[in-house]
Amino acid sequence: MNPDKIRNILNILFMIGALASIIIYFAVDDKKVFLYVCGATIFVKIMEFFIRFTHR
Repeated sequence: MNPDKIRNILNILFMIGALASIIIYFAVDDKKVFLYVCGATIFVKIMEFFIRFTHR
């Protein structure tokens, strides 16, 4: 699969995760859920970052 296509998919997942993190932060009393969703979102962004710099 094309690395640019993978990066685009990961960026879309990151934006959805960031929006979900913001909503969960204000909607849910248990902050552990926010931390898990936010951590997964950051992990997705780090994967996109590595793909961007290793496939030049």
